[in-house]
This record gives sequence, C-alpha cells and structure tokens, in this order.
Amino acid sequence: MDMTNPVRRTVLTVAALNLGYFGIEFAVALTIGSVALFADSIDFLEDASVNLLIALALRWSAAQRARLGKVLALILLAPALAGLWTAGEKVFTAEIPAALPLTLTGLGALIVNLGCALILARVRDHQGSLTRAAFLSARNDAYANVAIIAAGLVTAFLWRSIWPDLIVGVGIALMNADAAREVWEAAHEEHKAAKA
Repeated sequence: MDMTNPVRRTVLTVAALNLGYFGIEFAVALTIGSVALFADSIDFLEDASVNLLIALALRWSAAQRARLGKVLALILLAPALAGLWTAGEKVFTAEIPAALPLTLTGLGALIVNLGCALILARVRDHQGSLTRAAFLSARNDAYANVAIIAAGLVTAFLWRSIWPDLIVGVGIALMNADAAREVWEAAHEEHKAAKA
C-alpha cells in the first residue's frame, strides 16, 4: 500500500502546527528572557523545517532519502547549539524569567507537541529515518515541555533563580543532540542498505 499521500498530509499538518507555535513561544521567550523557551522555540522552527523537507522527499529513492536523513540529523543539532549559546549568555545576564508566562507557554507547547507526536505515531515507521526524525523530535519536545513547566513552577514557588530555566535549556539542547545522533545512525544504516 502506498503511504506517500497520508504521510505527506501528516507531516504538512505537523509543520503548520510547529510553525504557528514557534512564533508564540519565540515572542514570549524574548519578552521574559527564558533560555528554555528560546531553545524550545528554535526547536519548533526546526521541526517545521524537518517536516517540510520530509514532505518534499517522500517520492525520492531510498538512497536519496537516506542522504536527507543525514541532513536532518544535522538540522536537529541547530536547536541544541542555539540553546547552548543562549545558556552561555544567560549566565552573564542573570535575568530571572517570569514564572507564570514560562509555565503557561510551556503548557501550550506541551499540548502542541503531544498532538504532533500522536499524529506522527501513525506514520513513524514509514519512510525510514525521515518520519523517525519527525516523530522523535515531537516526542522529545513533549518531554522538554514538561521540564519547562516544572522550571516555571520551581521558579515561582521554590527557587527564584536563573538556574531552573538554565538547567532545562541545557537539558533540551542535550536531548536534541541525542536525537540527532539517533537519526544519523538510522540514516547511515539506510544508506548502507540502499547501496547494497
């Protein structure tokens, strides 16, 4: 059965959801000075890009899709690097983000990412590393959003400091780096299989 059209519709829907919430989260991150929200917003933009690339590549050969899988692995590193850069800057400014907007924006992001993960779960085993990259990204983002919500609550009620936000921002960066490694390895195996 040809799954190209259902997969294309799925990844385009997810791309639109990610692009929409990127704008919201990025604006809030800049307003309150949150490393975690900044890293997560860049991740939303990266997810939109990944899903658009997947939609374009669905009819490509297995070897071409495997090469794109490696490119997507490198793209997955972008939010990791942006998050680490922002975290480094945050250490020197020591601006504590507002806890309520941090928590509420993280909750909104969680809803969007859980929805995307559920949508992508149906097609995650189609098209190899491409749909795997999209699913892993949405799943990891949902975990990151739970951590953002926790950082907001900790900042509000337990520890008024830059550290909860900073720790979560670095954690998001490391999680994205690990997802990039996993997608790279899957794409590498696909590339070897396509050449055989």
